[in-house]
Amino acid sequence: MTGLVLKLSPKERVLINGAVIENGDRRSRLSIVTPNAHILRLRDAIHPEEATTPVRRVCYAAQLVLTGDADPAEVRLQLLRRIEELSQILTDPDSRHLLAAATEAVIEDQYYQCLKSLRALLPREDRLLNRRLS
Repeated sequence: MTGLVLKLSPKERVLINGAVIENGDRRSRLSIVTPNAHILRLRDAIHPEEATTPVRRVCYAAQLVLTGDADPAEVRLQLLRRIEELSQILTDPDSRHLLAAATEAVIEDQYYQCLKSLRALLPREDRLLNRRLS
């Protein structure tokens, strides 16, 4: 059996295809065998008021597709443009690799993979913004 395996902590919540699922009192594993299911760990979710930086805004847009709050067809071009804008600023090889992976994921309608690649840029963005504020 192939697919995604989610390992959940006690009381951890996850959003699967628009439904919030809360784990019980013990650790558990869920095997998601449906291809292209939209899955988001709620502990990883970015809330609207937290989408205050360029990378966080792009992450939030990808997240809206995963939660079913945005139509992928309507968001695709916007995401690709924003990722391209980020690539003009984040020019180091690691960032370029992550942005290329995010772009490829959007093209292939793999919004979880897009979000995963973009989230990896958050620590880098935080460091850059903290340097500017110092």
